[in-house]
Amino acid sequence: MPADLPPPEDLRRLLYASVLSDVLDSFGLMRQALKPFVRPLDDGLTLFGRVRTGLYVPRTQASTVNPYELEMTLIDDLKPGEVAVLACGGPTDWVAPWGELLSTAARARGSAGCVTDGLVRDVARIRQMRFPVFCGGIGPLDTKGRAEMVAMDTEVTIAGVSARSGDWIFGDVDGVVVIPQGQANAIFRAALDKVLAEDKTREELEAGATLKSVFARHGVL
Repeated sequence: MPADLPPPEDLRRLLYASVLSDVLDSFGLMRQALKPFVRPLDDGLTLFGRVRTGLYVPRTQASTVNPYELEMTLIDDLKPGEVAVLACGGPTDWVAPWGELLSTAARARGSAGCVTDGLVRDVARIRQMRFPVFCGGIGPLDTKGRAEMVAMDTEVTIAGVSARSGDWIFGDVDGVVVIPQGQANAIFRAALDKVLAEDKTREELEAGATLKSVFARHGVL
């Protein structure tokens, strides 16, 4: 991060998805919010980090001796602060690419979480871990014989949004947004400014000011 921006852990605490979505809109990036079927396993957790992508396709028969080989390579290569972003062509009811053991391995490497438009299983254990996971649904189905990860660190479309390794991704109870890496610093600065403006707006509204008068002063609603 540049010196004029807080570190990622502070940005995770200061920002929220709706503010980032508004700022992305103001930059002309109107399609950065994942479709709303992608939801957090734990509404109280916030996810923020750098994207690492994995692409899954349907497979009725494993193409390799070890159908988990590429996904294991991705998880074992995660760096601190990175988020596994797994595109399954969701919404889907045919594959759960993420579970408790992958969460355990990812967390041990300092990963900031997982986002998938596929299903997730082992939900009770993941919630106990308090590891941020956003998914397109919950189900017990293993990928073996149903799907296989065929590419990593390639551009993917997940829940309607293009994502590349190196982009930033942010998720909270309101949803998930992808921030393109080339514009990320400017977007984070603008988002922090908007948070301050919203804080002032909230204070004035709590003091009894009208919406119209506050909007005229701060331009925030």
